[in-house]
Amino acid sequence: MTVTTTGTVSVVIINYRGTDDTLECVAQLNEVDWPAKQLEIVVVENGSGDDSEARLRAALGDQANVKLVVSDENLGFTGGSNLGARTATGDFVAFLNNDAKPHRDWIREGIAAFSASPRIGAVASKVLDWDGKAIDFVESGLSWFGMGYKNHTNEQDDGRFDEQRDLLFGTGSALFVRRALFLDIGGFDEDMFMFYDDVDLGWRLNLYGYRVRFAPDSIVYHKHHGSMKSFGEHREMYLLERNALHMLYKNLSEDSLGTLLPAAFALLARRAVAKGKLDSESYDLRRFTGAADEHDETTPVHKDTVAGLFALDQFVADLPKLKKRRDEIQSRRVKTDKEVFRLFGNIFHPLFGDDYFLEGFTKIQDAFGVNRPMMRKRVLVITGDALGEKMAGPGMRAWKISEALAEHNDVRLVTWNVANRASETFEVERVRLQDERAMKVHEEWADVIFFQGFALRHFLTLQKSNKVMVVDLYDPMHLEQLEQGREMGDAAWRNQVLVTTEVVNEQLQRGDYFLCASERQRLFWMGQLAAVGRINPDTYAADENLRDLISIAPFGMDSTPPQHTRKAIRGVVPGIGDDDKVVIWGGGIYNWFDTPTLVRAIGVLAERRPNVRLFFLGVAHPNPDVPEMAIVSKTREISEQLGLTGKNVFFNENWVALDDRQNYLLEADAGVSTHFDHVETTFSFRTRILDYMWANLPIVTTRGDSFGDLVAAEGLGVAVTERDVDGLADALESMLFDEEAIAAAKENVARVAADFTWEKALAPLIQFCHDPHVAPDRAHVAADAGRHSGGVVVPSIEKSPEQRFHEIANSRHGVRRDVLLARHYLTSGGVGELRGKVVTRLNTIRDSKNGR
Repeated sequence: MTVTTTGTVSVVIINYRGTDDTLECVAQLNEVDWPAKQLEIVVVENGSGDDSEARLRAALGDQANVKLVVSDENLGFTGGSNLGARTATGDFVAFLNNDAKPHRDWIREGIAAFSASPRIGAVASKVLDWDGKAIDFVESGLSWFGMGYKNHTNEQDDGRFDEQRDLLFGTGSALFVRRALFLDIGGFDEDMFMFYDDVDLGWRLNLYGYRVRFAPDSIVYHKHHGSMKSFGEHREMYLLERNALHMLYKNLSEDSLGTLLPAAFALLARRAVAKGKLDSESYDLRRFTGAADEHDETTPVHKDTVAGLFALDQFVADLPKLKKRRDEIQSRRVKTDKEVFRLFGNIFHPLFGDDYFLEGFTKIQDAFGVNRPMMRKRVLVITGDALGEKMAGPGMRAWKISEALAEHNDVRLVTWNVANRASETFEVERVRLQDERAMKVHEEWADVIFFQGFALRHFLTLQKSNKVMVVDLYDPMHLEQLEQGREMGDAAWRNQVLVTTEVVNEQLQRGDYFLCASERQRLFWMGQLAAVGRINPDTYAADENLRDLISIAPFGMDSTPPQHTRKAIRGVVPGIGDDDKVVIWGGGIYNWFDTPTLVRAIGVLAERRPNVRLFFLGVAHPNPDVPEMAIVSKTREISEQLGLTGKNVFFNENWVALDDRQNYLLEADAGVSTHFDHVETTFSFRTRILDYMWANLPIVTTRGDSFGDLVAAEGLGVAVTERDVDGLADALESMLFDEEAIAAAKENVARVAADFTWEKALAPLIQFCHDPHVAPDRAHVAADAGRHSGGVVVPSIEKSPEQRFHEIANSRHGVRRDVLLARHYLTSGGVGELRGKVVTRLNTIRDSKNGR
């Protein structure tokens, strides 16, 4: 289906004993700003049984663009509307109450709203009272027990609802639908007759992957005659109760139906008793007195009470045909209940204020666990980092994310690395690499999957998953490999960067929601998302700023200030005393860091400030998969050559435990981070600087990355030029010995730190997991494909020949794998490269057999 911004519009008006209103409505329609040749008016005379047909023929007979359709019986709003839509010939069908008058721009603005996306199946107009002051419809709502409602009715239209947005449904009194789509999905459910038919239509459209869009500039004015009063309010109650049950049964998934439908039955009974002001304990044997009237076979009962009983009985009578419709709807759905529930509004709205009813309402919700299908999601967090007392940045981030999400979700944190740390609020488990069966258990359990690093590449289960996926992009690992892989040799370096880039691209193609660490990173990742086709009409139409696709959720820090619990550096590390000035390097030493310049700067500063001490917090990485990098030995070598090791420069050989690091930070006088100026630097986010902020330390860092710019802009310390030994020495001296500068920096650090707590950093992720959904473009592909897989269809990821090669090259050992690798090494590095790899492989096999 293509985007259409113009076309023929067929407006369907149902007349039932309201000819005067109908004729006025037709006259108003002929005044709208829309080409007459593209406007068709279909008036359905819906079995009024009076002189309506004759009057309509007399008044409308000579109007070329008006078509009169006559039914011999009252088909209700649903049957009459469907009859009108089948008779119509327009590209769009618009349903308009006969007691409404359209604004001049009603059609133009309504049709324009379809242009945002081909997945917009219907457009809901803003409906106001006849004077255009009070609200009749601007926002839809649906309770868990199946009764729809309109939010903000009778409030003043004061501009609060003038933005387009997606709804669950639009009111049938002023609604545009693509006509072909309307007919394809069966139109309104004619068995509903009237009431909630528009709710049901919107619900189905959303389940099928289409959107109902609210167009606030498409305005209609409504009279409100209250026509049901002449038939008796109990008849309205009957239809409302019955149709609510019909909708629940047809549209809910198996899991949700098992919870919500029994609860709705129980609530119907409580509502019926409450409306009749009855005493449901009056038949209890303990209340028997033997009075003569207690033997009467009849009891006076309010008709609203009987309406509920009759509605339930008719629901039972209708079950055979409801079952057929349910099967059809469930077979066509491409969205999960939880994706659609987000459009329900206040799903727990009781819609009735009687005290007796409300008491039962609470009991039913608690007893049946009504909130669980909507509120608590199951989130699987996957990392490849070690989870223990000692954790590096990715592991720490995964842990903090799990903590934050566990407040409102069931969370499992899984790693294929070490997992020897437990949590009281979420589960922690280890899954070995290539253990697809174990990962499948977790994947099937989850509603949302959040992952870092190579998880998608390592597990085929995740590649095939149909679950909502959140991709953590805070670490641009393919840029990181430009530095980390440099020391591997040319062929291996190229291979490492290529593989990592392919992994990143696979994630960008598959994810539903992405997180990055800074606005600079966000711009970078948006470029990559655009390159793989993820910035497209669907994602743009859903959110022009793309915040629903990629948001900023940086590394965070604890909101609780650190507490010093033991001495860790001063008087503990030989050579560092209580009166020394300590500069702390708060993490590992990696190839993209410029620690040689830092050591040289310490040497320069030590000549005039002998009591300066540089303490490297960690050298050996807690993740055994991360080898020591070349920069470590180079840094040690420079320190030894300058005679600084053990005097002014100190290396902590072991990684500090997560819950002990504050003791080291609080004994430091300043925090430092220096790096080289290259592309990795440009898009990095130095998590160690957050620890400095947490401990309220003045910061000295290199310019060029996000934090370097922040330090300079906010006065958190000093940002210096790359490789400037003297400039770095001066900056360190200022932050260690200039009391006025130190005080100003600490004051600024304390101020800015409030913006980097985990609570604030992870707010976008928490919000998304409260309302998780498939990305609009992926939902579009799923709907068009017409495939069904547990409610969400995942478009396949197309892989290049290079990607397929690397999948084999990184898979289990086998003859095909070895042949492909041999061909690759021979092509890229020649006979020498191949010979070296064969020798290494043979030595590995020999050592394995010897038990080494």
